[in-house]
Amino acid sequence: MLFAERMAARWAMVVCLAACMFSRPWQPRSLNSSAVTAKKTRANEQELVMSPQRTGDSMLRVLFRAIRGPAISLRTSALWKPCSVVLAMLAAWYAGRWQSNHDQSSETISVAAAQFQAAEPNIRGWKRGQGWGWIWGQEDEVGALNAMTDQSRLAALRLVQQGKVYDLGVTYSRRSYRWPGHNPAEIILFRSPEGLLRQKDYPAVSDPKINPHRLAWHSCALFISDNVGTQIDGLAHITAGEDMHWYNGFREAEWGGNFGVRKCDAVSIPPIVARGVLIDVARFRKLEALPSHYRITVEDLQGALQAQGTKLRPGDVVLIRTGVLRYWGEDGADQERIRQHDSAGIDLPAARWLVEQQGAMLIGSDTSGLEHTPGPNEPPSFLPVHHYLLIEQGVHIGELHYLEELARDRVYEFCYICAVNKIRGTTAGFCLRPIALR
Repeated sequence: MLFAERMAARWAMVVCLAACMFSRPWQPRSLNSSAVTAKKTRANEQELVMSPQRTGDSMLRVLFRAIRGPAISLRTSALWKPCSVVLAMLAAWYAGRWQSNHDQSSETISVAAAQFQAAEPNIRGWKRGQGWGWIWGQEDEVGALNAMTDQSRLAALRLVQQGKVYDLGVTYSRRSYRWPGHNPAEIILFRSPEGLLRQKDYPAVSDPKINPHRLAWHSCALFISDNVGTQIDGLAHITAGEDMHWYNGFREAEWGGNFGVRKCDAVSIPPIVARGVLIDVARFRKLEALPSHYRITVEDLQGALQAQGTKLRPGDVVLIRTGVLRYWGEDGADQERIRQHDSAGIDLPAARWLVEQQGAMLIGSDTSGLEHTPGPNEPPSFLPVHHYLLIEQGVHIGELHYLEELARDRVYEFCYICAVNKIRGTTAGFCLRPIALR
């Protein structure tokens, strides 16, 4: 039955029941005529009940006739007044209940419409053809991640259908591969059960009266770079120009320090919950891993997306697979083999296309540097993609994200979740464990 017809039927019931209350009791002219009327009414009711689909009868007419008989019978009764009061109250309750449900339905429709609009390109701060940039105010340290909202995070979480978790972090150790511009890691055991007994500088450990169960502990001291393992580069990671400025015009002379940067450090990177998209360029090119110095172009990205049947949306976290981490193994110790493939990456036009045409909010890959490193026979360049993304656009860079399991299961759309280390002054979130939820 049509929505309008259902509503009309409901309000017809209200009108008929109200008529029982406000009409005067019907006085029959004679007992015989009353009996005849009652007989006809019962016959009509039986006919309607037995044949609700009678030719020419809409559901509205059926309901109206079904109500008319009992209403007439009620009015001939001595109980018509109290019964009519009860019926009118029920009618009012029913009408109010319908109105409440109608309001709730309208609210649900409004929420769904808002969620649909959130998927449109009019995401806050982004403009097609321009991207992001220094648009969030003079003191901003967050960049494009400002575009995240409660609504966008909720939309990303709604992508989860199975509850399956993909671990995108790599295991890092003192022997793991790293970009040569960063120091190696040393993990030093600072306290050990045997060392505590030998040092005897913590009396509670060696006193059997205080410590009858001989409790002790392990704790480690770390000497490690803030740009190793699975990481997200902060917006102060790269500087440019003689004034050594970074994102939003912060300069070394004003915001540098002896204990790390004082603007746009890793603490300024908010927890990230967003739609994630995998672009599997290695699979698209039918390779286990892209070769050394492979330049990932706009055509590569478009071809892979088309082959996957995936579309990008403004506000996405875009992760690009080269295949290099298939050689990471337990902890990235096969440095030479990893190095052979780690120089593959996106070129500057590809980065511009992702940001200015597709609205990427964060761009990452499985390599240690995201961008293409020129080979010996190519014109030299130094970090043009880092300069464009981090400084000009305020777009964070993800590196060494483990994408092999996503690629194996051909999961191209997911909810990406990552929270970085809150260590003041650091220039990146490091040794992270982001997850993809499907």
